[in-house]
Amino acid sequence: MGGTMHDFVIVGGGTAGWMAAAALARFLPRERSVALVESDAIGTVGVGEATIPQIRLFNQSLGIDDAELIRQTNGTIKLGIEFVDWSQNGSRYYHAFGTIGRRLGLVPFHHYWLRHQAQQPDADLWAFSTSALAAGANRFAPDQGRPDLPTGLAWAFQFDAALYAAFLRSYAEGRGVRRTEGRVADIRHDGASGLIQAVQLDDGRSIAGRFFIDCTGFASMLLGGKLGVGFDDWSRWLPCDRALAVQCEGVRPLTPYTRATARVAGWQWRIPLQHRTGNGLVYSSAHMDDQQAADTLLTNLDGRPLSQPRPLRFRAGRRRRAWVGNCLALGLAAGFLEPLESTSIHLIQSGIARLLELLPAADVAPALAAEYNRQTEREWQAVRDFLILHYHANDRPEPFWAERRSTPLPDRLQHRIDLFRATGQIARDPDDLFTEVAWLQVMVGQGIVPARHHPLANAPTPAELAEFLALARRHSAATVDRMPSHEAFLAALETPA
Repeated sequence: MGGTMHDFVIVGGGTAGWMAAAALARFLPRERSVALVESDAIGTVGVGEATIPQIRLFNQSLGIDDAELIRQTNGTIKLGIEFVDWSQNGSRYYHAFGTIGRRLGLVPFHHYWLRHQAQQPDADLWAFSTSALAAGANRFAPDQGRPDLPTGLAWAFQFDAALYAAFLRSYAEGRGVRRTEGRVADIRHDGASGLIQAVQLDDGRSIAGRFFIDCTGFASMLLGGKLGVGFDDWSRWLPCDRALAVQCEGVRPLTPYTRATARVAGWQWRIPLQHRTGNGLVYSSAHMDDQQAADTLLTNLDGRPLSQPRPLRFRAGRRRRAWVGNCLALGLAAGFLEPLESTSIHLIQSGIARLLELLPAADVAPALAAEYNRQTEREWQAVRDFLILHYHANDRPEPFWAERRSTPLPDRLQHRIDLFRATGQIARDPDDLFTEVAWLQVMVGQGIVPARHHPLANAPTPAELAEFLALARRHSAATVDRMPSHEAFLAALETPA
């Protein structure tokens, strides 16, 4: 194998490596070869077990249906994230997937809700979200409604990331991807051209390639190490730098959502799978020591822990360029944003989609890398800002949270908040990952209250507005009433007809 020149060499496995391998195996012309190098001796981080709805598009593009994925990964359905105690102790809201209400004329639904809320301050935004109502009732079925009257339902998965990677490995190897077991000892690099030529394994074997994908995790051996691409540190906005992860015994009912609970100096995740529950605490080491973190995590589990908590250390930020020469980084090799909105797997997915869209020929055109880097930077910054929003808009008393309120924001995020607070309008760039409905839920949930609604929302009479909102509420409730329990839905998948 040492003498073979591969078109693509993926260095590192895990979720990032095997997602890339599966996608290249599916879409590349058959004559182009793909190799993946990984070492069983090197563990993967693999704590990210929650996804967002775009994962379904990735799986569908590979020909993998939802039922098969759930069966292969001990998966459950995810309708959104429940945020507990984030704005203050006792607060609770959903970032639910899908839509909320229906647009009327030129104006988004939430402006009519804001008009209504001015008279009824306790009006619940999430009463108009099918996904939020289903999450709260522990129900699910893929009801899309009629073309003229969609339900607004959307969903993703909670799954065992290691099983997902293994599933994709089987898929990729079945379609010609060559896996090599071994530890990378050196990277051969042509200083004159700036191109990587091969990875050298510790047993002397060499894997040569025309294009390399760095999936080596935090080490970023190719992009950050050999090519020396610098790191943009975002810890002034996102100062959590450690996590503890632990699995515990599962409890019933299986909830079709992820929970993120604010703690004294960070937050705790809860991700229910069919066979266990994934848990973790993300925290700032400047505000909480490791023993406090372990005590906080272990005293807030639903079931008996199945292992000792596993520590992780990280910095929020990204490599300044994701593609240099003939090397592109995915996953942790490209950067890290804490899993507050389950974006880790999605950023791998979007990186792969962007690579396929800007696929290099035999010679890599520098303009391709420049465009890839431009799009990647915008996407990562928008996700970063969405995460900062959760921390910034809070009324919690602890020093960690007071610092989050007082830290100056990135200009774009400050503008979004100012605009929403003044007018109820949501500024969103076309290539933002998160929709207006996502920004709406987090801003409202975190206590940012607009001073007014859109003037066009005054067009309906009070009676027409009441009827419009009542119909929207009944439509969402009726959709949920038709659903079985989440567990009944999962049980039916185990015994396909």
